[in-house]
Amino acid sequence: MLYFSRWKVTTILLTIFVALVVLIPNYLTSDQIKTYWPSWLPGRQVVLGLDLQGGVYLLYQVDVNDYKQKRLKALEGDIRQAMRDEPRIGYTGLGIQGDVVQLKIRDADKVEEAAKRLGNLLNPLSTGALGGAAVTEFQFDQGSDGLMRLGFSEAGLDKRLGTVVQQSIEVIRRRVDQMGAVEPSIQRQGSDRILVEAPGEKDPARLKNIIGRTAQMTFHLVDLNVSADEAAKGNLPPGEMLLKQKEAGGMPMVVDETPLMTGEDLTDAQTSFQSQTNEPVVSFRLSTSGARKFAQVTSDNVGRLFAIVLDDEIISAPRINEPITQGSGQISGNFSVETANDLAVLLRAGALPAKLSVAEERTVGPGLGADSIAAGERAALIGTVAVVIFMLAAYGLFGVFANIALVVNLILIMAIITILQATLTLPGIAGIVLTMGMAVDSNVLIYERIREEQRLGRSPVSAIDAGFRRAFGTILDANITTLIAAIVLFQMGSGPVKGFAVTHVIGIVTTMFTAITFTRLVVATWVRYRRPSVVPL
Repeated sequence: MLYFSRWKVTTILLTIFVALVVLIPNYLTSDQIKTYWPSWLPGRQVVLGLDLQGGVYLLYQVDVNDYKQKRLKALEGDIRQAMRDEPRIGYTGLGIQGDVVQLKIRDADKVEEAAKRLGNLLNPLSTGALGGAAVTEFQFDQGSDGLMRLGFSEAGLDKRLGTVVQQSIEVIRRRVDQMGAVEPSIQRQGSDRILVEAPGEKDPARLKNIIGRTAQMTFHLVDLNVSADEAAKGNLPPGEMLLKQKEAGGMPMVVDETPLMTGEDLTDAQTSFQSQTNEPVVSFRLSTSGARKFAQVTSDNVGRLFAIVLDDEIISAPRINEPITQGSGQISGNFSVETANDLAVLLRAGALPAKLSVAEERTVGPGLGADSIAAGERAALIGTVAVVIFMLAAYGLFGVFANIALVVNLILIMAIITILQATLTLPGIAGIVLTMGMAVDSNVLIYERIREEQRLGRSPVSAIDAGFRRAFGTILDANITTLIAAIVLFQMGSGPVKGFAVTHVIGIVTTMFTAITFTRLVVATWVRYRRPSVVPL
């Protein structure tokens, strides 16, 4: 156990050296890293959490009613189309009533066929695997007088909301990442809430605007034959709607209700500048299918206005002067550089599946973070010094070995956190302090075992070898049980609990390395050069 081959010694020392190199950028500023630090060496720094460097804390809630109304509106359209399929089925009273869509079939002979068609719209979400019941998004209810209703099933709505929350998280993540926020934390809370933490973010208003906008882009033809004033009085032709313009003082416009294209046809959006006026615009590119649709629409409607609508607001309504077949275009609307860039971010990230409302908002100042860092540093320093003094008093020279391993352990923990870019929070610092106490626990087990072996009459080398070998099983069992608990904390917890669990898991792994491998190497080196006649324990 005390013999180390050359490659093992090299591996252990190289691991510690690499950890030291990884840590160095944490003591440099960003400008110093760019100027003096070699680009081929790791240049990452520890990512500080919201409680350490300040930032924005936002808790969003999915607007369930908004989502339900959107889905029921889409279901209404699907029902209308299903009844129009050949042979057509006559109906009356199609509309949304509360949380259901209902209609009444006129011809009693066609009730069975209508029920069959509506049954195809239940939208299965999962099959009945392992004997469980299948889950459908909607449930069908049929009355005796030809009245039929389709509404959300309880299990289907729950499953759909879970999907909506997950989709919203992915969209928010893309938006925040493209804004350049440092390591945002975005996670689900409860059944319909999303927590967003953006450490270091200095513009909470802009962040809220980027995250909270649905960003549903659609393209509609403008109907100039209908007066906006008449439309405002409710005199709208069927299939058309009145939308306001984003520009201050812009007159509302009447547009076709059915969009010709949606934002799903976009593949990219970037900020650029008009060559004639040098004003910021948003240039977009369409997918292959989107480009074909755009070419067809612009070819068939030369001379008409083409409204570009974002979240039910017209942001631009250019005139189609000629067919556009290249699959690209520009959106103008008196943008500033920042607003044009924000719109491009929204379009690239995609639309939210439902509206989000802010349930809770907090802005954490850097002063609070500085106080937290100072308190954490004091706690870590006091804890470490207390452990060092205890080990020196209890084990003398071997206590020195344990303290060296303690320093190496701390270096490895911080290096791994830096490499993984795990966010270091105040609870994470608490996890590191706890690890400092646990790290020497393994050394205590080994040293006490060596003492026992020496009292039994073993030689120093034999006692040391037996101490490391026989304590290994106990140390492994203790650390595995602690590791299981830490992993459960990470999987089940959120926010501060996860921050604590991350550093604790890393600390357990590094403790095994320093106690079993590094400390044994130090002791083996001491035995080789000193040839002791007694172990100083």
